[in-house]
Amino acid sequence: MKTIGLISDTHSYLDPQIFTHFKAVDEIWHIGDIGTVELLAELQAFKPTKAVWGNIDNEDIRHETEEIISYNLEGLKFLLIHIGGLPPKYNSIIKKLLKEYKPDVFLCGHSHILRVIKDKEIEPPVVYINPGAAGHHGFHHTRTIMRMYLDNGKITNLEVIELGPK
Repeated sequence: MKTIGLISDTHSYLDPQIFTHFKAVDEIWHIGDIGTVELLAELQAFKPTKAVWGNIDNEDIRHETEEIISYNLEGLKFLLIHIGGLPPKYNSIIKKLLKEYKPDVFLCGHSHILRVIKDKEIEPPVVYINPGAAGHHGFHHTRTIMRMYLDNGKITNLEVIELGPK
């Protein structure tokens, strides 16, 4: 069993509560718009961290992260990219990536809107997850992160954690 901390759209702000909420996770996955290399380094010093860069991230962050991550863990295949659209109206790039990688779980950020959707309109079906936004910038009202529990090919629990108003 593995526990993953999901975070996106920090925009250079790392809430201290994250260290409490992610204390027991095995890994942190940052889904883009990190903001600073220092923030990324702080997460990496705390827990093993996988991160994709977002549209606000500069060359320094892009050098330390990936545009796309495809990752297998606990019998599930994951695809991470910052800008992912919304099911079922993905743009042509995302449609191509979903066909190519065939993930069980597709994670993106960018919209600052927390969503979990079982997209049955694509083949094979995929679980779409956007953890919302953990930073202060954007039009969201509440800052959020998530914890995802994985065991033997299943997401056994998915928790939304509210960090407070932006």
